[in-house]
Amino acid sequence: MNGADTAWIIVATALVLFMSLPGLALFYGGLVRARNVLSVFMHVYAIACLMSILWLAFGYTIAFGDATHGWFGSLDKAFLSGVTADSLSGTLPEVLFFAFQMTFAIITPALIVGAYVERVGFGFVLTFSSLWMLLCYAPVVHWIWGGGALADGGIFGEIGTRDFAGGIVVHETAGIAALMIAVALGPRKHRTTPPHAPWMVFVGAAMLWVGWFGFNGGSQLAADGGAAMAITVTHISAATASLSWALYEKIKYGKASLVGIVTGTIAGLASITPASGFVGPIAALIIGAVAGILCQEAVNVVRNKLNIDDTLDVFAVHGVGGIFGTIMIAVFGQGSFVAQFGALIIVGVFTFVVTYVLIKLTAAITPLRVDLESEVNGLDLSAHGERAYDITS
Repeated sequence: MNGADTAWIIVATALVLFMSLPGLALFYGGLVRARNVLSVFMHVYAIACLMSILWLAFGYTIAFGDATHGWFGSLDKAFLSGVTADSLSGTLPEVLFFAFQMTFAIITPALIVGAYVERVGFGFVLTFSSLWMLLCYAPVVHWIWGGGALADGGIFGEIGTRDFAGGIVVHETAGIAALMIAVALGPRKHRTTPPHAPWMVFVGAAMLWVGWFGFNGGSQLAADGGAAMAITVTHISAATASLSWALYEKIKYGKASLVGIVTGTIAGLASITPASGFVGPIAALIIGAVAGILCQEAVNVVRNKLNIDDTLDVFAVHGVGGIFGTIMIAVFGQGSFVAQFGALIIVGVFTFVVTYVLIKLTAAITPLRVDLESEVNGLDLSAHGERAYDITS
């Protein structure tokens, strides 16, 4: 065990959990109507609790159980069987590696929340998220990070898929699943209602930005120069994408909005995530500059061209950003085009099929969408019996 590495990953684990609680909850909560903000908090918080238990039970062993170049980890580490305080994973206590990866298993299904807020049944949220994390997310983790079929020495040869912190594993899978649920749900009745609290969106985005240092820097799994570079390029991409989004928004609409600039931040963060361990500051500038424009155009395509109510633009920002960043690894000569594109296609098709089946299965168990009266009155009161504010809006 290396003490410095262990100390850094303890901090990184806390930072990644901070991204979900409270960062993502605030970011999403500010974007919805006032009468739905508590339901968003409830979704993210309940997912964090439930995914933690399921990761302990089966998620971790599916992702990191022994199965060299396979498609599904063995179940030898279910409930952390055989893992003690003295067990090691590289230079880290294995229980710390488990906890760090658990925070990724929390935020990935939590990202999907943004696609279905304001109209989804709470039972569907919990049931679908549970099944999806175990049957979609965890296997993909195994393929790429757990020594599975898409890793080095797997189906793509000696140089396998490069995904430093989750462009494919986190952002592509969550983005595709989000888009599919949005299509299955159909649009909201009050689709054009503006965000009720842009200040809350700003606070959440700022927390996500800080937490992302643990997300990307921690993925080095060491306290070294690689972690420092990952943090640096993460920051540069986020800053550049924020400005390119705002500038493009100003050119198109005459004004640059607060919600716009912080959404650009998230686009830059998502886009640099897969490449953060492989590129330097100049590449990060380029990735961020393109991401702010690319993801903004993707929002327009999904909303206006395809007419899909992906409520908080999960696919356009996270899905498109993660896919773009994954491709840029090969563009900058740090990975194989065959492996990068091949993994995107394989994971994309797998996510589509599994998500489709789980939507149908879960909808047969618990209602997918709330009734019209509950949607109009807001999920805070109808689903949870509470209001965020004393006034109505």
